[in-house]
Amino acid sequence: MIKKIKPWLSAFRLRTLPLSISGIIIGSCFAHYNGKFDSSIMVFAILLTISLQILSNLANDYGDGVKGTDNDDRIGPERAIQSGAISPDEMFDGIKMNILIVIILTVGLILVSFGSKYFLYAMLFFLLSGLSVYAAINYTVGSSPYGYRGLGDVFVFVFFGLLSVIGSYFLYTKQIHHHVWLPAISLGLLSMGVLNLNNMRDINSDKAAGKKTLAVKLGSEKAKKYHIVLIVLAMLFSCLFSILYFSNFWIFLFYLAYIPLIFHIKSVIKTTNPKDYDPQLKVLALTTFFFSLLLGLGYIL
Repeated sequence: MIKKIKPWLSAFRLRTLPLSISGIIIGSCFAHYNGKFDSSIMVFAILLTISLQILSNLANDYGDGVKGTDNDDRIGPERAIQSGAISPDEMFDGIKMNILIVIILTVGLILVSFGSKYFLYAMLFFLLSGLSVYAAINYTVGSSPYGYRGLGDVFVFVFFGLLSVIGSYFLYTKQIHHHVWLPAISLGLLSMGVLNLNNMRDINSDKAAGKKTLAVKLGSEKAKKYHIVLIVLAMLFSCLFSILYFSNFWIFLFYLAYIPLIFHIKSVIKTTNPKDYDPQLKVLALTTFFFSLLLGLGYIL
């Protein structure tokens, strides 16, 4: 049993979890600013988001594992199915168990947020949760996964940016206000950057396996330029937010995250070997979490 714990924890890809809750942090802080914060909603929202992220990671491991995309040519960390530590059947059972957990947490979140007063809103969020499950699984699983057709960036922008920030804010306030859009867009762009960096690292093995990510379609040099544009746009949109919604100088607190982002851009520009992108994945993911935390806190201070 103990021997199985380590492979499962590895399959969960714990380092991806801080990034997954970044939108919840922003949405919760903005709700707090408007006097609508509820700790129960935040706890359920974070647990549900983490569960969905783990589901996505397991499905990714399963999809790429059974298709042979995860092989010895891959640069990144060895995956569970690829290493043989977890069989495809075991992984599939893990995915089904995770879906059950998502359903339970979804029901819990809907109850603490909407109760019996907002039936239509409750049904909407149950549908959104279902779509999130679909997006998590169908990135690599199925006969025509969208991750193999270069559509992963679009889904990441929608689910990690717009839905994460605006959706979590709506859970508290039951409204959508204009001031949440620019932070949501900024977070979506940074999350796209994380995915693109991952795909730039795996560009050669993905191309050989027929996984046509956007990085594969663009090619190494254009994918690098695309990456820089994503990071720069995220900085510009967030900067615009701080100007348009200025209340006090604490709102500029998240500018501290620009420092590692600038160094990240410089590192990406200098990189010529795909394997050298791997250390920058952790840098960008943690910086994005740091950015979200500072943006949210700066808004309520």
